[in-house]
Amino acid sequence: MADAPDDTRHAPAVRFDAVGMRYGRGPEVLSDLSFDLPSGSFHFLTGPSGAGKSSLLRLIYLSERQSRGLISLFGRDTAMLPREALPEIRRRIGVVFQDFRLLKHLTVFENVALPLRVAGQARASYADDVCELLSWVGLGDRIEAYPPTLSGGEQQRAAIARAVISKPDLLIADEPTGNVDPAMARRILRLLAELNKLGTTVLVASHDIALVRSLDAPVLELSDGRLVSGGRRAA
Repeated sequence: MADAPDDTRHAPAVRFDAVGMRYGRGPEVLSDLSFDLPSGSFHFLTGPSGAGKSSLLRLIYLSERQSRGLISLFGRDTAMLPREALPEIRRRIGVVFQDFRLLKHLTVFENVALPLRVAGQARASYADDVCELLSWVGLGDRIEAYPPTLSGGEQQRAAIARAVISKPDLLIADEPTGNVDPAMARRILRLLAELNKLGTTVLVASHDIALVRSLDAPVLELSDGRLVSGGRRAA
């Protein structure tokens, strides 16, 4: 008997259908979100502070659960995923957090290499790639430094390098250029664009309108927890 067709191959990397989210018993912080991120696409997520950008990203990364609606990642309904499947899904997602989340007891090199090490790769197979990427983001002379000795901008660049080193299927970045100068911001954006050309789906949350306008990419705009542009009607 022939295998059943794999319906996930051509599915969007991310799909939201009428998604709502609240923390505890509080009011909804996200309401009626319906949008797709097609595989291999590049999108910006914009909106004022408090609009819900970080909450939306946490739903995608599976660090929070929606209160209602459907979220699918790579064609799989996240509500139906068994607990043991979550690590596999998360390994396909690179994340740049606003608070960096670098491990203080590891060097810059070790932090950036961590996704590859966790995946079971030998140091010899990735050492040159890690060093090259760190040089590209301006940290070539900080490879053996520890996060507490880095400036905020240096920590930001290390966090971005860690997120992209494994060429994830999906990259979500929360204000990835918030602590760097304009020249480095443009360089980081070029890095994310190049990663996208290799097939990674990219979603960048930013309130920097000039940065958003510097790249011809679709924009999802949030206001008070609702999409005011870039979404679609719920099915």
